[in-house]
Amino acid sequence: MQSLPLLSYFAQQAQAKLPADVWHYLQSDAGNGLQLQVNEAGWQSKKVCPRPLQPLHQPNTSCSIFGEQWAHPILLAPVAYQRLFHADGEIGTAVACNAQQGQMMVSSLASQPVSEIVMQAQQPLWFQLYWQGDRERTQALLHKAVAAGISAAVFTVDAPVKQALIDLPEGISAVNLAQPLAMRPLQTGQSAVFDGWMTQAPTWDDVAWLRQQVKLPLLLKGLMHVEDAQRAVECGCDGVVISNHGGRVLDSTPSVAAVLPTIVAAVGSQCKILVDSGVRSGQDVFKALAMGADAVCIGRPYIWGLAAEGAMGVAKVIRTLRDELEMTMALTGVSNLAELRQVELFES
Repeated sequence: MQSLPLLSYFAQQAQAKLPADVWHYLQSDAGNGLQLQVNEAGWQSKKVCPRPLQPLHQPNTSCSIFGEQWAHPILLAPVAYQRLFHADGEIGTAVACNAQQGQMMVSSLASQPVSEIVMQAQQPLWFQLYWQGDRERTQALLHKAVAAGISAAVFTVDAPVKQALIDLPEGISAVNLAQPLAMRPLQTGQSAVFDGWMTQAPTWDDVAWLRQQVKLPLLLKGLMHVEDAQRAVECGCDGVVISNHGGRVLDSTPSVAAVLPTIVAAVGSQCKILVDSGVRSGQDVFKALAMGADAVCIGRPYIWGLAAEGAMGVAKVIRTLRDELEMTMALTGVSNLAELRQVELFES
């Protein structure tokens, strides 16, 4: 273990412990499978400059968003069916998140009841909402999450066409859904995409409707274009999550690191900006914050920890990324996140 960075060790342990089809589902990319490399390379192309001799004044990684105070800006992105990876499931992840004084987004496709996840977390959590094919079903799912005690809704809009699929083993399902959303039957000659999935996809009109249904902070997740971020603000959204879904939906997109500065310049003063996709270290977190993000979400890395060691593995992953963030801040002369956002990055 000591010869490998902790995240690499957990990735190896996860692969060794998980069935091959589950590991493939977790790691799968869209298309030719190159987007994950693009995502990671986007962060790695940005370089930090050491600043020795700088005094640090009450150094900390404290982060505040929507009135919530966390010890660090590292959020856990929504990941479906977490009991696929370990018996602790989403509850284990939530307990680890609370222990590390952070925040978690519970997936619509969670394998445990959202009410139990929030209760065991001993804190309000955020809920990631998938469109359920129509407004009535979507509203019912949202009401269930609100009743469970969530503190924000994160509406994922970038995955109307499903590519990362798996046959779930007995005993694991999306328990919070009234029934799984299935593609409508097709007639001869119809398109599975145009006449199937896309007939059940949300539109901007649905975003405007959803804004009227939820009084909690509302974020749109899965935006990559500056005009979409601007329209989200016009619809009254409180935040956006810049993301290409970890490369799982559409291949050959820009990295989040490539589009983030433009979106920050356009809407950064009007809403909160979060990012995910390809974040693999605390230094990646540092770079995203320096480029204007308010917080950073991780996905696969904490699931590696979950698969390897359950809730304890999730806690270790979060703590490792925070340690790396703190080390990068210390070596660049940065005391807090406000100072971090003034840091200049360099291109490789």
